[in-house]
Amino acid sequence: MLRFTVRRLGQMVLVLFILSLLLFMWLRALPGGLASSICGERCTPEKVANLNKVLGLDQPILVQYGKFLGRAAQGNFGTSAKVIPGKPALDVFLERFPATIELAFGALLFAIVIGIPLGYLAAQRKGGVFDNLGVIGTLVGIAVPVFFLAYLLKYIFAVKMGWLPPSGRQDPTMNATRVTGFFFLDGLLTREWDAALDSLRHLILPSIALGTIPLAVIFRITRSSVLDVLGEDYVRTAQAKGLATQVIRRRHVLRNALLPVVTTIGLQTGGLLAGAVLTETVFAYPGIGAALAQSFREKDYPVLQVVILAAAATYVIINLIVDLSYALIDPRIRTR
Repeated sequence: MLRFTVRRLGQMVLVLFILSLLLFMWLRALPGGLASSICGERCTPEKVANLNKVLGLDQPILVQYGKFLGRAAQGNFGTSAKVIPGKPALDVFLERFPATIELAFGALLFAIVIGIPLGYLAAQRKGGVFDNLGVIGTLVGIAVPVFFLAYLLKYIFAVKMGWLPPSGRQDPTMNATRVTGFFFLDGLLTREWDAALDSLRHLILPSIALGTIPLAVIFRITRSSVLDVLGEDYVRTAQAKGLATQVIRRRHVLRNALLPVVTTIGLQTGGLLAGAVLTETVFAYPGIGAALAQSFREKDYPVLQVVILAAAATYVIINLIVDLSYALIDPRIRTR
């Protein structure tokens, strides 16, 4: 297990290095450039040239990348020019990251809690009404774009019915105590139940909108995987031996069927970060997705760079955790 973990960690570092190099080169190739974005629209070519010299942007790209790595190792990714002017880009990211984590966790919880049981039940009732309704429902869930579903949920449950808040992360008039940056958790830790409940109400609609596609995918993978396992010889052997149904389901069906589901959950978790851009924009939810959209629109390259790098690192780390959990579930994976 130790050798497997070290090998995966090495691969993770290599992937992050390649991603950072590609991102660095892509940002330097964007029209306008970093100096123009800092200087503004009325900046003259002379000022841009001087700024390029001051920032070291006139040096060879590999030299710039080497210096960037040195600064990044010290936590210095530059200063935001547009999202929060004058604030370090890393601080902008850290300030907004808990909101996105909270949203992604809510969406994933929604997808797993509903998707796995429904997928298992659909496989047990293959060809029945429940199975057919589940398959059709998941097709609809995958086909409907996230932004459209988000607008639809917002219009029905927030604007028309008024059951849930239409935007934001918490009521701005609420003077809640901040501890971790996770509003719901802060409410629980400080026993400010009204603050926890309010943040939960703000989280419901964005979580459902963001979690619908992962829910549909997890449902279909669970159903397919359970159907495959139910047809295996060892399941029929267990049934022939007279083992109790609950034992067969728990020991032989669920455990083996969960292998591809765990992998899918890991991949979907990474995808949630991409989907958060649209969801956060529709619900004015102040996470890194909204910061990414604003930084790209206003050419705030330091924030854009740190948000993309951090999102990629999160994706890679999640997949590392999935690989390790995969190896724990099936020890044969460690030798591959």
